[in-house]
Amino acid sequence: DWGRSERVEGFMDRTLIEFFYRYWFRAEVEGIDNVPSESGALIVSNHAGALPPDAAMIAKAIREEHPNPRPLYLTVEHFFKGYPGFSMLIPKVGGVAAHPANVHRLLYDERQLVLVFPEGRKGTEKLYRDRYRLRRFGRGGFVEAAMRAEAQIVPTCVVGAEESAPIFGHVDVLRKLTGLIYFPITPTFPWLGPFGMLGYLPAKFKIRFLEPIDTVGLGGAEAAEDKALVQTLAQEIRAQIQENLHEMLAMRKSVWLG
Repeated sequence: DWGRSERVEGFMDRTLIEFFYRYWFRAEVEGIDNVPSESGALIVSNHAGALPPDAAMIAKAIREEHPNPRPLYLTVEHFFKGYPGFSMLIPKVGGVAAHPANVHRLLYDERQLVLVFPEGRKGTEKLYRDRYRLRRFGRGGFVEAAMRAEAQIVPTCVVGAEESAPIFGHVDVLRKLTGLIYFPITPTFPWLGPFGMLGYLPAKFKIRFLEPIDTVGLGGAEAAEDKALVQTLAQEIRAQIQENLHEMLAMRKSVWLG
């Protein structure tokens, strides 16, 4: 129904994603049992990198490490529609337009796992000097969506993406000329052309799934109307992810070896 293609997704999983997950980023996963085996749940994660690899790595972790592997749907912003080819690929690998109705249908009607990045573009545009400093989590729309669907929220932390595709600056003139949402300067882009966007550095990835939050216990769909509660919970989730990121970074001995 969402345009997902098992053939395309399977091919990418066996080739590109398998290589990056297992050999390039050498991903380590903690707390995979916190991801529900059956019910709908919202995976909420930090987000970073010129062309962020975190979504693919989180989805791969659930496929490889979870005792009951499940597909993961990713909410994407509408600007992807303006990129021919890329806009066709996104839905084939599980991308869904970030609209409340889509999220509710996935969580409530279909009981699926949905990944959201509340930082949005603000996260991917971060410069290297601001790495692992979470941006604002919007107005808490993801919390409201989970409450209306009476779904669990699983805060998730990713370490490694900031160093794998660091951004050292932005060139606004070239952004306007190319029509890109931003024109980043990275170790490989624009020096290697379009392929430079996939020129990831071999940073060690660590993914931590935290204890799920039961929105039913917070009042469920009725409580979703309480804007103060929604924003408070969104900020608490942001603070929880930020605290765990600091802890993971303090334990890390090397960017490249973990």
